[in-house]
Amino acid sequence: MTTNEAAGTNSDGLPLQSARTRRFSLGVPRQFTVSPDGERVLFIRTTGGTDPVSRLWLYEDGAERMLVDPAAVRNDDGDGGAVPQEELTRRERAREMSSGVVSYATDADVRIAAFALQGELWVVRTDGTAPSRIATAGPVVDPRPSPDGTLIAYVCAGALRLVRSDGTDERSAATPEEPEHVTYGLSDHVSAESLGRQRGYWWSPSGDALLVARVDTSMVRRRYLSDPADPERPPRVIAYPAAGTANAEVSLHLVRVSGERVAVRLPAAAGPDHPGGTWTDPAFEYVATADWDMRGPVVSVQTRDQRSVYVLAVDPATGETLPLHRAHDRAWVALRTGTPLRLPSGALVVPAQPGGDTQGLEIGGRTTPPGLEVREVVGAIGERVFFTASEEPTEIHVWSYAAGAPGDAPLRLTEVPGVHTAAVGGPTVVLDSRTPEGQTVTVLRDGARVGRIAVLAETPVVTPRPLALKLGVRELRSSLYLPSSHRPGDGPLPVLLSPYAGHGLQLALPVRSWWAAAAQWFAEQGFAVLVTDGRGTPGRGEAWEKSVRGDRLTAVLEDQIDALHAAAARYPQLDLGRVAMRGWSFGGYLAAAAVLRHPEVFHAAVAGAAPTDRRLYDTHWEERFLGHPDVEPETYERNSLLSEAHRLARPLMLVHGCADDNVAVAHMLRFSAALLAAGRPHTVLPLSGTSHLVTQEETASNLLVLERDFLKKSLSH
Repeated sequence: MTTNEAAGTNSDGLPLQSARTRRFSLGVPRQFTVSPDGERVLFIRTTGGTDPVSRLWLYEDGAERMLVDPAAVRNDDGDGGAVPQEELTRRERAREMSSGVVSYATDADVRIAAFALQGELWVVRTDGTAPSRIATAGPVVDPRPSPDGTLIAYVCAGALRLVRSDGTDERSAATPEEPEHVTYGLSDHVSAESLGRQRGYWWSPSGDALLVARVDTSMVRRRYLSDPADPERPPRVIAYPAAGTANAEVSLHLVRVSGERVAVRLPAAAGPDHPGGTWTDPAFEYVATADWDMRGPVVSVQTRDQRSVYVLAVDPATGETLPLHRAHDRAWVALRTGTPLRLPSGALVVPAQPGGDTQGLEIGGRTTPPGLEVREVVGAIGERVFFTASEEPTEIHVWSYAAGAPGDAPLRLTEVPGVHTAAVGGPTVVLDSRTPEGQTVTVLRDGARVGRIAVLAETPVVTPRPLALKLGVRELRSSLYLPSSHRPGDGPLPVLLSPYAGHGLQLALPVRSWWAAAAQWFAEQGFAVLVTDGRGTPGRGEAWEKSVRGDRLTAVLEDQIDALHAAAARYPQLDLGRVAMRGWSFGGYLAAAAVLRHPEVFHAAVAGAAPTDRRLYDTHWEERFLGHPDVEPETYERNSLLSEAHRLARPLMLVHGCADDNVAVAHMLRFSAALLAAGRPHTVLPLSGTSHLVTQEETASNLLVLERDFLKKSLSH
């Protein structure tokens, strides 16, 4: 049997396989930490493609060894995989797919690792000794060893606490003044969700002090997340700063192990060169990043309007700050993961525009070459910086660059088309590569391959067969999936657009991924599936990414339509009389907008977890694109789907998790109410007990089938 025949034969099993493997994420190694000498690599992975419990592993001397098996460190209740509610909430925000050891932190030499399991604090050494449990004041969140490994810091009930790694001298380092509203050492909602800052405290290199975030949510509006299917269960209260409302107040403090404490004095406002515009707010409201290197603490702060970012050096004795770098932009200053970074010489690594429209890096005053679109900084070894970047938008490669070194040009470390990232330490680079053939993790030492870390994920029963296309005048990067049995001259195919098309994510990539497998599965059901990354998505320069400022729909829909027509001109078997769109989150929002605004093009849609009312989404994310709703109310009205409900003239299915803490189910309920008030029939599929990510096996597997059946029926008229 050929591969194509196998794909068609086995396609019926893809929904269940995708659900059982949590979108093929189980068995995939992640969270790599490389020791400074390059000898040890720690990582998290389950034992197979359907095992939902993550373990902590060590790669050393060319071999893997399991350091922590949650089943072997059960508590008295015999539950080695459960996660306490406080930790679970953080996991949900991070879109965690597994249980067990879901995160860990190490000392500077990667000799000892700390982790939380069932709310308890555990430490394990890499020398082969068994994990040990350390008694604490209560349930533990985010434990982190000091650089020398003698102390463990952790958060319990909003307080930052310390304990020696031998279990002695447990004490409080920073206690909240108002336990109901104030925490020390935790990230706030905006920082975790929109800024990418998951941490709330950072050790000094000497281990004698910590830089600690204090978060006060007393002014933040509350949301109450309940499960309508379980009315006896009390709701979960969430401090959620919706667009235009108050954020949490975040301040930084230098906390000595000995007990002294100094407040960090952040600047009150951006300087006179702060750009103007429709809405200008010079006050620094966001603590975007923080770290503590050998020269002292370094933090970056951003104004509420996101048009200014300052990088600041902090005096560890007084808390005074000194600006190291300033960035301004009339739309928003883009934050690049891994920056700012200060090298041993003191050279600063920050985002920059080296020429034209390219988003690159400035390293100690030198910039990366124009045309090299930097995605993120993954680390540094000495003065050599490692980062990911694209020359072609659909490929992301690992590069290194030592500004001022002989040759003085970035060096590309990966060659195979795909999406690559890395972790580094000493002479060792761990390459994590996703390609059309699957995922591999390769260990390099001094540039030479010395081994691999096993990827134990299942192979999809459907083999994705995308046709990589550049469509229309904007050369829109797209992937077209056709049924494996389809041949030129066969009958016309209904078309299913399956994009995300929102900020920060691409789908038209040369990788074997869960979304590619799902697209091919829909193709095997008789659709031609088109996936397009248009304006607003990353990888194609600043103007491309920021073109959606003020309007998140018009240009994005225009690109989807242009790609559709260009693909149909090239592949006449695409039936433009039967076109649908499906999507989740921003993709769901786009799908609903497609049938509302362009019923002449789109004949049906499935909209999952769609943020239909932009005022309900959080401050930093939404105000980046639409401004402050009190100042620019027209942008929110223009981008809301509620006021357009009367336009619906095509079949529309709305799908939403009732426990969604990211895109609240209120989005779907308000939109459905508006449709009903306008007399527009539609289908609603509520998912009881489901958050933004559908992980329940039966629900996830049946959802794809229900979507398929709805779309086929809707396009058969």
